[in-house]
Amino acid sequence: MPGTNLTRDEAQQRARLLTVGSYEIDLDLSGAQEGGTYRSVTTVRFDSAEAGAETFIDLVAPEVHEVVLNGEALDAKAAFQDSRIALPGLQSGPNELRVVADCAYTNTGEGLHRFVDPVDEQAYLYTQFEVPDARRVFASFEQPDLKATFQFTVKAPEGWTVISNSPTPEPKDHVWSFEPTPRISSYITALIVGPYHSVHSSYEKDGQSVPLGIYCRPSLAEFLDSDAIFDVTRQGFDWFQEKFDYAYPFAKYDQLFVPEFNAGAMENAGAVTIRDQYVFRSKVTDAAYETRAETILHELAHMWFGDLVTMEWWNDLWLNESFATYTSIACQAYAEGSKWPHSWTTFANSMKTWAYRQDQLPSTHPIMADIRDLDDVLVNFDGITYAKGASVLKQLVAYVGMDEFFRGVQAYFKAHAFGNTRLSDLLGALEETSGRDLKTWSKAWLETAGINVLRPEIEVDGDGVVTSFFVKQEAPALPAGAKGEPTLRPHRIAIGCYDLQDGKLVRTSRIELDVDGERTEVPFPAGTVRPDVVLLNDDDLSYAKVRLDEESLRVVTAHLGDFTESLPRALCWASAWDMTRDGELATRDYLALVLSGIGKESDIGVVQSLHRQVKMALDLYAAPEWRDAGLTQWTDATLAHLRGAEPGSDHQLAWARAFAATARLPLQLDLLHGLLEGTESVEGLAVDTELRWAFVQRLAAVGRFDAEEIEAELVRDKTSAGERHAASARSARPVEAAKAEAWASVVESDKLPNSLQEAVIGGFVQTDQRELLAPYTEKFFAAVKGVWDSRSHEMAQQVAVGLYPVLQVSQATLDATDAWLESAEPSAALRRLISESRSGVERALKAQAADSAAGA
Repeated sequence: MPGTNLTRDEAQQRARLLTVGSYEIDLDLSGAQEGGTYRSVTTVRFDSAEAGAETFIDLVAPEVHEVVLNGEALDAKAAFQDSRIALPGLQSGPNELRVVADCAYTNTGEGLHRFVDPVDEQAYLYTQFEVPDARRVFASFEQPDLKATFQFTVKAPEGWTVISNSPTPEPKDHVWSFEPTPRISSYITALIVGPYHSVHSSYEKDGQSVPLGIYCRPSLAEFLDSDAIFDVTRQGFDWFQEKFDYAYPFAKYDQLFVPEFNAGAMENAGAVTIRDQYVFRSKVTDAAYETRAETILHELAHMWFGDLVTMEWWNDLWLNESFATYTSIACQAYAEGSKWPHSWTTFANSMKTWAYRQDQLPSTHPIMADIRDLDDVLVNFDGITYAKGASVLKQLVAYVGMDEFFRGVQAYFKAHAFGNTRLSDLLGALEETSGRDLKTWSKAWLETAGINVLRPEIEVDGDGVVTSFFVKQEAPALPAGAKGEPTLRPHRIAIGCYDLQDGKLVRTSRIELDVDGERTEVPFPAGTVRPDVVLLNDDDLSYAKVRLDEESLRVVTAHLGDFTESLPRALCWASAWDMTRDGELATRDYLALVLSGIGKESDIGVVQSLHRQVKMALDLYAAPEWRDAGLTQWTDATLAHLRGAEPGSDHQLAWARAFAATARLPLQLDLLHGLLEGTESVEGLAVDTELRWAFVQRLAAVGRFDAEEIEAELVRDKTSAGERHAASARSARPVEAAKAEAWASVVESDKLPNSLQEAVIGGFVQTDQRELLAPYTEKFFAAVKGVWDSRSHEMAQQVAVGLYPVLQVSQATLDATDAWLESAEPSAALRRLISESRSGVERALKAQAADSAAGA
């Protein structure tokens, strides 16, 4: 449908013509328990700059009953085409439009999502509108720069509650009439409706009082640790209001843990929705609590950056997301009383590795992407938009100074409150406070694609005294198919000098400097003996791939676990992982490095990342002829660490999960089965609900559990989470019938809700079932375009990415992909996703060759 894909040019033309004043939205959700459709009535008042002009309003609905423009009824059937309602003959000045439609509940996590909890059989609703899905619930001018006030009136079933952006009123005859919001964009409006459980508190500071609420389904209420969530939230309020020098801009702050959520969370103004997997039903490690806290702080930061001040168009989406990511990590790192002062270690270890991966794909793009239309933005919620952008903001803070940065941000909020901006507005404010010319910086960092490599060049004399020290900067060629040219950039970095002292690597000195051009001399003190390890980009100030010189690499290989601080360890782990992905370090050598150092790694988030990376390296990057040997080494190590970990510790739980993910020999699988049945035990290890499912899924994937045994486990956990886990386990079974059933349920039918479709896909792809899955390569390419063209974006993307034959690492897979790309004429968004997956196979082939050569 061509009309569904709003272009930037159309949005700019509409913004020039219209000034939107207010929406009144009346929804009848009294039949929500049964589903189907609901009545939506929208009254929108707006001004037109021209008499007689024509424009359109956006709506996705099964049926439109009335369209009344300035008191005159239009032919609804003729006016409503391709998700747009044509609005001809506008009046100069004020106009009023009324649209009456039947809109549909969804099960895709887009628009108004409807979920029925198997525990109480009650329906729970929530909206998700970013990017263009407010139009699935009410008629709207669906672009961020046409802000307005929104007044919701909602009829809901008896005993339910309704939450929106404005404070919740007392209902009258099951009707909730909300006060109008401040002027905000349509994509951050929200409704959450159902018999939700809630806990309430407030944020109090210097006479300010902000009502706080936390909501979840009653079936999760026993697991809701509301005090911990309120603590993180108040910490964020304190830190952000101080740094932004602008009081929280909305009337209340609710956080709603909702089911089947596609993302981590969404920054609806005053009514943040968060995936309810963050209400932990079982023991999790501290890394999970840290991640949840970062998500909470990220969305709270958006209340200022994104909601109060909003991008004009989606090419500045990166700034919304990067700012929220940077400030949430900074809050965790620097706020008084934070439980996670090591958050920059987590950032370096997880977010930046995501960015480095994304930046080496053929779809790499400048941080400030060229967003031509909605299709472009829908696939742009990526590692560059979030993680590279946040890394570059961290670089910018180092470049201009933290105090100067936040003074500029304060001026920006005051100047543009409840308005829309471009990047130049923020950079102009930062230039004022820092005195730095940021135009050159912006061009190099924000308007070019790709990643730099920094290498130390160190020469010493016969006594080991450093005689010269340069940082060499490289700009590798962009991946084939990527747009742009390699670019050398200015980097503000720290260089850490580490020496072995009593078996520990201790930083003995630090040099901070600007690196620019191909070679930059380091002002190293004359007469200084070369340190044992020289670490470029220490403290992780810049965004670059860092390599160690030969001597530093030798010491780090033997002593990586011996750094006294977590961040330099994380930087070295990340560098080793990047070298493995690039084929510069053989998978078998990466495994040896991890096995030698992981036992000394105290940061549980780093440990869990290493678990994932080792498994990925063995599955995709190991030489096929050595893979079994490598997996045996790794599985033996996971079991030894499980048995040796402190009873009841986070490390023990992480090693139990790592062991469950890779157990393969009969005795190992017997242990998993015994732990499930209670005939085996590991001291301190609680085999609770989620860990049980991890064991069940592995036993199903290796053929030890059949459908009946999976069903028996589901009876123990008759919840929505149990249903997801069971769906994964059923599709993981190593038999053709299970694969055919899973494939049919996802590809040949569109009946599964988003969360179950995701679960089935996750179980379907098993790394030790390559031969069984091989026939699905051809089936994938035969089906993917039809799926893409007939499903909503979220559902289609799950299939396009999740079922691509990433395990079939061969030239034949590359050839099949190339043939499809040439003949299928996919949309730009689908072409991008398939090209990214193809790049993963190409990288795996290169890494396998490097590993094979190391073995030879």
